[in-house]
Amino acid sequence: MGLITGLLTLPLAPVRGVGWVLDQVMAEADRQRRDPGPILAELAQLEQQLLAGEISEEEFDRREDELLDQFDHQE
Repeated sequence: MGLITGLLTLPLAPVRGVGWVLDQVMAEADRQRRDPGPILAELAQLEQQLLAGEISEEEFDRREDELLDQFDHQE
């Protein structure tokens, strides 16, 4: 970008900055959406609740199916 072009497009600098920030936010949101860690942690917690007798087999199966569906839709 030349000096004249840089000076002429200087008023657009805030717009370019906002665009860059939005790109960064979208990239981070996509990364978090694809991260299986929270779903796997919730599955482990669900299994602990079942083993501790805090939830029934039926409740476990229902919630496990929901979590596995979420996991499948991530990819």
